[in-house]
Amino acid sequence: MKHFILVIATTLLFFSCNTKTVLQKECNCKDVFVENLEEVKDAKNLFSLEIPKNWKTNLYTDARQSSIYSADTIKDLTESLLLDINYINNSVDFSDIFKLKIEQENLSKKLIQRKAKEINFLNKPSYYTISIGKKGEFNYNVLQIFTKLDAGNSLLATAEIYGDSLVNKRICKAISLLEKIKIP
Repeated sequence: MKHFILVIATTLLFFSCNTKTVLQKECNCKDVFVENLEEVKDAKNLFSLEIPKNWKTNLYTDARQSSIYSADTIKDLTESLLLDINYINNSVDFSDIFKLKIEQENLSKKLIQRKAKEINFLNKPSYYTISIGKKGEFNYNVLQIFTKLDAGNSLLATAEIYGDSLVNKRICKAISLLEKIKIP
């Protein structure tokens, strides 16, 4: 009987540790492990992100926003991942007008919205889109996550994936990294 209870407890513990987030489920992600991470803080200390140590990272700030831009520059563009996270001093409202505006902006960039849905991200109300198109000579996928932080601030996290190689795996890697965003 002890062994049976131990097996049940171990199984429950295993599955509870491997619970996928809504966004991981939406994108059919398998477990993604990214190693050799370091914490990078934005210039205004409004948020931080864990990213691989060997990625090239730039910080940007102005009166309305603070950004971390990071990319895996060791790999070819069609095998890498580019992340751009912006803490914006402006709130978002996920109204139909907002959603239409995002879709129109994507269309103006010749991107076709493939998925879009309101979700919870970082335990905050959010709206994500995945769009596809062509940029230069490359096929191009863009994941955008708009997150309402509070009445006056929002977060826009963008992942860009160029080429056709392992697109879903790179989207899932982006999700895994973006889910490590910390907002004090």
